[in-house]
Formats: sequence, structure tokens, C-alpha cells
Amino acid sequence: MTEQKATNIAWHLGHVTREERALLMRQNPCCIWLTGLSASGKSTIAMALEQVLIQRGHAAYVLDGDNVRHGLNKNLGFSPDDRAENIRRIGEVARLFCDAGLIVITAFISPYREDRQKARALIAPDDFIEVFADAPINVCASRDPKGLYEKAMRGEVKSFTGVSPDAPYEPPLNPEIHLLTGQISVPECVSAILDYLVQQGILHAR
Repeated sequence: MTEQKATNIAWHLGHVTREERALLMRQNPCCIWLTGLSASGKSTIAMALEQVLIQRGHAAYVLDGDNVRHGLNKNLGFSPDDRAENIRRIGEVARLFCDAGLIVITAFISPYREDRQKARALIAPDDFIEVFADAPINVCASRDPKGLYEKAMRGEVKSFTGVSPDAPYEPPLNPEIHLLTGQISVPECVSAILDYLVQQGILHAR
């Protein structure tokens, strides 16, 4: 639990409700939380999904792991504590985006189940869609644009998720969507997510 340091503060309610924003945007806000190993396809799927949603007239935004570490989380490394804080901050940002009426898509390894569960609790269970980008390590290593898997296997990169002993990946036990990204294409992954959004009534007719 992160300590609340500020005192004498209060949450201020605005004059526009979440429901009013949802009606205006003709969509139910939600957080599509992509989790998986590095190079499992999370960012590629997230960006492709965002593009399709925008083209269809929906308000969507991607929070990408690398991008966020350039700014909001630039002071965090890859220790277990820093990883947990990284996900906590993203969960808070995603919650605000949902309150604004957006479909927010996050693409983070987010290796620990406990941290993902905390993010779900922040956002509200019905608004949190966990998507497991599931690809075997050998497939991820073959696609790795940074060559980090090879370096990690040689011990040149420390605390590398899924390879280093001190950096395990805990796969989701019951994700809303399970994508075998080592076997199906990006368009197929995007279609599977869109189908789910339609089935759940998140996307409204425009």
C-alpha cells in the first residue's frame, strides 16, 4: 500500500457524470489491460486496436510500457518494488481515463498477478478487461527487436522477465481474453478483442 503523504485534501466531484460522458462518446469506458512477456505482441496489438477503434469513431488511447517510462515513470527501474509502483501508477492513470469516458488500452508486461489485481480493483471489475498476450519464450526471443532475450540468457541483462531467476512472469489464471500470439496474426487478435467489446456492450452503434 502506497503511503498517502499529502494532508488536508479532498476529492472534488465535477458536474458531469461518467454516464454523461459515456453517452456523449457512445461507448462504455473500459481498460483493456494487455499483459505478457516482452515481445509477445502487446504493443503491436494495442496500437492496431487503437487505430481501428479511432477509425470506427471511438475515443481510445494507448498507454505503452516503454513510452510511459520516458515520462511519468522515468524514475523507476525494474526491481520488484519499482515494477509494482510502475503498475500502480498506470492503474491510477487508467482509472482517470476511464472516468473521462475513454477506452484505454495498456501494454505492460505487468508480471505479477497481485499488481494486476490491484489495478483491476482500482478501475472496477466490470471495466477491467485482462488480455493475455501468450507466446512462448522462444517465439518472443525470435521477434525481440532489442536483442534483450539473448543478452539476458548470457547474463548481460539482469532482472529480465521470464528469463532471470529473480524476475518471474505470473500468467493470468482467468483472463477475459486469451490470445495465442505465437499462433495467430495481429488482425486476428484485434478482431477477437473487438468481438468481446461488442458482446459486452462496450461499443455502441454510431
